[in-house]
Amino acid sequence: MATAPRMRPAREPRPDRKGERPDASKSSVEAAAVRLLARRDYARCELRRRLARRGFEADEIERALDGLERLGYLSDERFAQAVVARRAGQYGRRAIAHELREKGVAPAAAESALATLDDSDELAQALALWRRKFGTVAANNREKARQARFLLARGYSDAIAYKVLRVAAAHSE
Repeated sequence: MATAPRMRPAREPRPDRKGERPDASKSSVEAAAVRLLARRDYARCELRRRLARRGFEADEIERALDGLERLGYLSDERFAQAVVARRAGQYGRRAIAHELREKGVAPAAAESALATLDDSDELAQALALWRRKFGTVAANNREKARQARFLLARGYSDAIAYKVLRVAAAHSE
């Protein structure tokens, strides 16, 4: 006998540990933000969005975020550096810059973090990534295009992608 699917009730903001609603006070905004930051770093914009989804008022969120920034718990610069360090070697400069924009990192913080990437390193990183993924030179144009698309999808420029394929082909001969 088939049973009817269960209907979920409309999602309400989650109650605090003490049973209070999240919008009870400014301290609950700060507490929610600190709980989120305890798990991982967030960009200010990203944390603002998360707190807004939980039902907090915009002005309370801004005051709480300002306080957390003053205390050093929240930093776009630190977040951007962490993203660059984590993604370097797997993704190119363009992909990392795109991720930082998506997360809402301040442009100055993003540029500062991206400045740590060396352009000559990018070619070496792309070549190392290509070796890990493929390891052998493309046998035909179709395979060559597939390998180039892989590097392009990882945020490497056209010039870097094709240079990697040329270097790989030169070393195989």
